Amino acid sequence: MIPELAKPSVVMRDRGAVEEIIRNMHRAGPGALQVISDFDMTLTRFAFNGKRCPTSHNILDNSSLISDDCKSKLSDLLAHYYPIEIDSSLSVEEKVPLMVEWWTRAHDLLVQQQIRKDKLAEVVRESDAMLRDGYQVFFNSLKQHSIPLLIFSAGLGDILEEVIKHNDVFHPNVRVFSNYMEFDENGVLRAFKGQLIHTFNKREGALLNPDQFEQLQDRPNILLLGDSMGDLEMADGVQNFQNILHIGYLNDKVEERREAYVSSYDIVLEKDETLDVPNAIIRYITEGK
Repeated sequence: MIPELAKPSVVMRDRGAVEEIIRNMHRAGPGALQVISDFDMTLTRFAFNGKRCPTSHNILDNSSLISDDCKSKLSDLLAHYYPIEIDSSLSVEEKVPLMVEWWTRAHDLLVQQQIRKDKLAEVVRESDAMLRDGYQVFFNSLKQHSIPLLIFSAGLGDILEEVIKHNDVFHPNVRVFSNYMEFDENGVLRAFKGQLIHTFNKREGALLNPDQFEQLQDRPNILLLGDSMGDLEMADGVQNFQNILHIGYLNDKVEERREAYVSSYDIVLEKDETLDVPNAIIRYITEGK
């Protein structure tokens, strides 16, 4: 049905169920579809030539806009909190207060750096950020078929928008929910706007935007892309959905996390740096429509 599902990187708990969902989506066509996705390490690459690619936070953290002292403190936070974020022996409830602590401390450090808004595009251009292979097909086919792409990110909204713009794929059908910076009248960072979004509260981010989902009520079919267990809740704001297909990128610590991912995501992509599988599914759904 879809040859890409036979790739060695693809693991499915129930292939028959996956194919049935995709057939249902094909019958309903692109007019009934919306795509909800994470950004960092889902739409962007996890690694390239054996080297880790930066997240939207990393892009800023590693830039010339950040002092060496601040970089050291941010690195210490990462070393302390990242193992907690991906620790499969801890429950989400146990992780949440620690994630809030991490994000809050990191954002406070960034605010102290007096970052200028007009420098952000340059920082992205100079970074090693890379969208996954096949990104042009992904973004452009969604635009061509007027399929909404909702991005829920625990990263930095201002930076991730620049990454998408730098790659010339920030189309009108794209909507981003993320942590956005607030700048003063001189264009200097002074705070972060609204509620903090971290890895495990994207459900709240989704539920805080009911208007967005109400506008999409006539799109009951959802393709969800993520790379963490927290991403599975990104579609919780959608009322009356009919079909949902969860695609999970398993980028890191594959052996120890495989079981949890395969039991939660419909399709798991192990160390797959491409958008080949989502693109093939979108192509099948939109074929002949």
